[in-house]
Amino acid sequence: MDEEELIPLSYLSQYYYCPRRAALLLVDQQWADNQFTAEGTLIHERVHQEGHEKRGPSLSLRGLWLRSLHLGLAGKADCVEMQAATDGVTVPGYEEKWRLVPVEFKHGARRDKTEYEVQLCAQAMCLEEMLGCRIAEGYLFYEADHRRQAVSLDDRLRKLVEEGASQLHAMLKAGQIPAPRRSSRCKGCSMVDICLPRMRRSGKDYLSRLLQAAQGEAP
Repeated sequence: MDEEELIPLSYLSQYYYCPRRAALLLVDQQWADNQFTAEGTLIHERVHQEGHEKRGPSLSLRGLWLRSLHLGLAGKADCVEMQAATDGVTVPGYEEKWRLVPVEFKHGARRDKTEYEVQLCAQAMCLEEMLGCRIAEGYLFYEADHRRQAVSLDDRLRKLVEEGASQLHAMLKAGQIPAPRRSSRCKGCSMVDICLPRMRRSGKDYLSRLLQAAQGEAP
């Protein structure tokens, strides 16, 4: 896949939150903020500006660009921790060998969200493709309680990454947006006023109902 065809890696998280939300972003290029998305944006901007940090035999790289031609994804990692290891991988621009651990920052308190784990796993898979290594684990860091949650980057997550990336490219190629499906997640979604999940599933369905009603009222 060519570089210009790459889709933002963060859209994987959007897809597993809600496919329609991801399509509105990807196909229609629509977006709206609320308190939660604004807080998340501020956290990512701050983390990305911090550059790199060295602590003993470890380095933390912030805002590192990632890409995978296989997955068709590209984006920034909040943080990649590099820990010196004799069985690690060589990283351009750095001496020694390193074991890599991606860390994704999230606002709020710790919570279980599959879409966060998928996004983290995609970052690891990009690193693996770029550097020819294998990454077994990553972390989600929650700002509100300053806690890290270890995530095992297993076959289940890797399959979700592959499937999600494929679905995103299929939606973009077809230019189609899934019909709205109301769920408990709609309440906290910043794009609820754009998505309009309360409206009928399609204009065709709506017109069909009108026609049926008109025919029923005809003498």
